[in-house]
Amino acid sequence: MIKQLHISNYALIDKLDIGFADGLTIITGETGAGKSIILGALSLILGDRADVKTIRDTSAKTIVEATFDVGGYRLERFFRDNDIDWDEHECLVRRELSPTGRSRAFINDSPVSLNVLKELSTRLLDIHSQHSNMLLSRPAFQLSILDSIAQNDALLEDYHQAYQAYREAISQLEQTERDMEQLRRNEDYIRFQLNQLQEMHLQPDEDIQLEALQNKLSNITSLKEALWTVDNELNGEENSILERLKAIAQRLEEAECNLNEIEGIPARVRNALIELKDISQTVGSVVDTLNDDPAQLAQVDDRLNSIYALERKHNAQDVNHLLDIQHDYEKQLGEIEHNDDIIEELKSQVAVNRAAAMGLAGKLSERRKEAAKRFGKEFLALATPLGMKNIAFDVAFETTDLAAHGTDNVDFMMAFNKNQKPMPVKDTASGGEISRVMLCIKTIIARHMQLPTIIFDEVDTGVSGDVANMIGEMMADIARSIQVIAITHLPQVAANGDHHLRVYKTDTDKETLTQVEALDQDEHVMEIARMLSGKDLNQAAIENAKSLITHNHKDK
Repeated sequence: MIKQLHISNYALIDKLDIGFADGLTIITGETGAGKSIILGALSLILGDRADVKTIRDTSAKTIVEATFDVGGYRLERFFRDNDIDWDEHECLVRRELSPTGRSRAFINDSPVSLNVLKELSTRLLDIHSQHSNMLLSRPAFQLSILDSIAQNDALLEDYHQAYQAYREAISQLEQTERDMEQLRRNEDYIRFQLNQLQEMHLQPDEDIQLEALQNKLSNITSLKEALWTVDNELNGEENSILERLKAIAQRLEEAECNLNEIEGIPARVRNALIELKDISQTVGSVVDTLNDDPAQLAQVDDRLNSIYALERKHNAQDVNHLLDIQHDYEKQLGEIEHNDDIIEELKSQVAVNRAAAMGLAGKLSERRKEAAKRFGKEFLALATPLGMKNIAFDVAFETTDLAAHGTDNVDFMMAFNKNQKPMPVKDTASGGEISRVMLCIKTIIARHMQLPTIIFDEVDTGVSGDVANMIGEMMADIARSIQVIAITHLPQVAANGDHHLRVYKTDTDKETLTQVEALDQDEHVMEIARMLSGKDLNQAAIENAKSLITHNHKDK
């Protein structure tokens, strides 16, 4: 419920703070006093489009801020999903409009988009006016009414998940069929490319190995010369390193007998001598294997050139990438060969998902039809006393294919006169009748579920007498379950209020301002008396107001 509303620098409002309580709050005031201005400010909280023309003082920004009690609305997930601080008791919603036209929205002081603001606010506040009665002609709204009465929230969630799975399965099947058709058209091309790759008999990292061999074969002469020089220096016939090192070892061994300081050094030299002999033998063996082979080099060059040509053709970085491409072609041909099996498996999954969705849609339909019967009885019981004594009502169901809402299309069928065939409500009801129809519907829904705060904006226009009394009583009935705010010109409706706010205008030397005051019980009586008698306020009107208030509150 809304607890507090702050408006500043908006149209005829300089600064206004309005407190609201639970139950039924009545708002009255003369035509043009500014009631619609307050609703306009509230519409900003609901995410409606902002208009810079409403900025009163163009040197300052317009601010509309509402404080809501959010206990019992199960909104924690919404706040978590949108990364907004969560308070289980209270929520602050603010909209700012700068003179430049820039609009900003905040929830609990966190900046949010208008879509996020609208999603939250519409869960907290519902402004119901004659204009909003157009909702009644929309099949989706009619269906939502039945779902509310049937308490289908959990079942709808299950259905939406099943329907989404069904749609995803269809999408996958359709995409696979398109892909398969493309593969079939490209089959000859794929086979040609694959054959070309397979004929090469590529091996992992083959290009790296071939490039190393090519480098070796291309430099045989210089390599043999370098290694022969090393081998000759180590173990040549005259003055080789090994011969000199052997002599050094002998001299060190002779000295070691008389010189403890070099103990162990001769052994180290002998170890080095052994290592160098092994190196010499290895180098010599390698030199013996290095033979010029122009034919082998030519083969390596040809193989590499063929690989490089394939890499350029397929835009591949190396042989391993070419093997990946080859495997991909093999996979595509495998899919073509098993095309029918793949398609049949996907079709089977579509059928399974469709059956699951259809089963849930059937349960939804059954519950909606049961709810329609209950709704029809409750609706007629409420609508008949509202000056629609000949009203007839029925819900027409049409079965459709699976859709986001199930398999039901519904149409509220009404007749307002005897011997009149029920027709869709959009084709048969007048503006005043639709207002009363919507009031009945809101009353029924309020009995079945937790609704946001409802603001009725002069939905009682065009009625009087007993019908006006009934409308007031119905609003009071709704207010037993949720917070209701009603803007009205009818004293019969106002007399049902638990709280009363009066909107009025004041003049200064420079401007006219809209003000709001909360009326106490005596002022409440006097305001209703004025509504009964007009300008000629008299004692009879006051007593009539007291009687009207007492009568309407006797059952509360």
